[in-house]
Amino acid sequence: MSDIIRIANCSGFYGDRLDAAREMVEGGPIDVLTGDYLAELTMSILYAQIQTRGENMGYVGTFLKQVKEVAKTCAEKGIKIVSNAGGLNPKSMAGEVEKILDELGIEARVAYIDGDNLLEDLDALQSQGEAFTNLDTGVDLSDSDQKALTANIYFGGWGIKEALDQGADIVICPRVTDAAVVIGPAAWKFNWSRNDYDALAGALAAGHIIECGAQCTGGNYAFFEEVPSFRDVGYPIAEIEADGSFTITKHPGTGGLVSVGTITAQLLYEISTPAYYNPDVIAHFDTMSIEQVGEDRVRVSGCRGSTPPPTHKVCFNTLGPFKQSMEVLLTGLDIEQKAEIYVDQVFHNLGGMEQFDDVDIQLIRSDKENPETNEVAHAALRITVTSSDPKKLGRLFSAKVTELALAAIPGNTGRGAAGFGGGPATIHWPALIDSQLVTERVHVEGTTTDVLPTQRLDLEDMYYQEVPVDIPPSPGGSTTTIAFGRLFGTRSGDKGGNANCGVWALTDEAYSFLNEYLTVDEFKRLCPDMAQYKVERYDMANMRAMNFYIKGVLGTGAASNHRIDKQAKSLGEYLRAKHIEAPQVLVG
Repeated sequence: MSDIIRIANCSGFYGDRLDAAREMVEGGPIDVLTGDYLAELTMSILYAQIQTRGENMGYVGTFLKQVKEVAKTCAEKGIKIVSNAGGLNPKSMAGEVEKILDELGIEARVAYIDGDNLLEDLDALQSQGEAFTNLDTGVDLSDSDQKALTANIYFGGWGIKEALDQGADIVICPRVTDAAVVIGPAAWKFNWSRNDYDALAGALAAGHIIECGAQCTGGNYAFFEEVPSFRDVGYPIAEIEADGSFTITKHPGTGGLVSVGTITAQLLYEISTPAYYNPDVIAHFDTMSIEQVGEDRVRVSGCRGSTPPPTHKVCFNTLGPFKQSMEVLLTGLDIEQKAEIYVDQVFHNLGGMEQFDDVDIQLIRSDKENPETNEVAHAALRITVTSSDPKKLGRLFSAKVTELALAAIPGNTGRGAAGFGGGPATIHWPALIDSQLVTERVHVEGTTTDVLPTQRLDLEDMYYQEVPVDIPPSPGGSTTTIAFGRLFGTRSGDKGGNANCGVWALTDEAYSFLNEYLTVDEFKRLCPDMAQYKVERYDMANMRAMNFYIKGVLGTGAASNHRIDKQAKSLGEYLRAKHIEAPQVLVG
């Protein structure tokens, strides 16, 4: 298997384990070390960093610590480094990386990519007809009262390939798609053409699997009892072949698990339809085959690809209204009556509820009847207010709530009752731009190369045609009550203001039941707090799986919604806790 490229990922988010980079380059053979640091929420964090620490910031500083640790080993072993840690300022990060290499006496070629930042061109682009319509709400950016703070195109992998073609050892990327840091090196290794869509689709699937680090090697896995150890969970490696097939594994001697289940779970993470869109290719997740081929080795093959869409996605962060939240614990008997009195008292003291643009009240019933401990007698009352007038929030809001502490209902105790937040909310605004307006710029040792996206090359369109799948009927016979999660796995997450909840079965018989049983209506019945939202179901029989896409449940994104679980990470386990009636034959 010499004709493969081993691409390892050491980071799934800004704040992931720092030691993972060193462990990946020292733990066994790899060809490329990648890191994904840029969740949609991270872009707003990096913007705030620029505002507080200066215009030379805006990148993921922890990546520099990792570079300092691994640069010497990577140089000795010929390991390339490709990362999106450049964030909003890849040029400055590249400069910092070069300083580290100079300090260590290491000769390595550093490249960076830009051209993704649209902020200075927004007015001109809008005058040319780019509406930047919010994909979640349908509102054009110009019709809103929101000011764009950041505006970055999601680039694909071809700029990365160009940098590697020019001999780059370290490639610093801006807001590329999460999988681009895998697609680019794979295309470089095998010199894929722009329309090698099946191979590219395979690399996209591999990138989607390993982009979240340990989440595909046992982390956050529904059937956690299968994981031998959660100590020192190994990070993933994708061994990609020339046709785009690949094997996911991890270094020997590490914790965690690589199984058909852990890979299926990650494939279902943060997706909508089985047609997974990327600026380089559309990968059809309902075509791939997944097979356990060894201990901690899962091979994925047969993923079909199609011509990429005619647009690139743009990640906007906009300046929203001012928001502030408070939370108080209510205890014991008559929780709902206590909450009603407390809410009335708080807003009376503040001067009336109607003065705010929006008020969100959540009573979170975690209390239990006849509680065995003080802690399980609590319910949480969470109040969030929104106003365009900052004078109504901040210290005034905190003081008006705090001064009621000794004059309110019995058993109330603070848990952020003095209020948190109070500043302007950062709104995630997902939109599209015509790919004909997109150009990547690759910078290597003072030379700049423009890289055009595939959509600008006038290639013939190629589309995979979906093939219907026959699913046997659900097994009959007597039924029994069982927790949904004893039969089915789930993985959930966020996509802007929307959430997804992927579900998969362990056997063909269980999938036949799941296919008939878990309709959208039944999903809403099991999760009644999802019933008010539009829910779409997408089927992937090849994985014995389906995905539920819940529109609008996360409001305007992770940075600004009012939910405790702002990124829907717990939605899947919530569903698994529900009791259902299932055929006895499935229970055993």
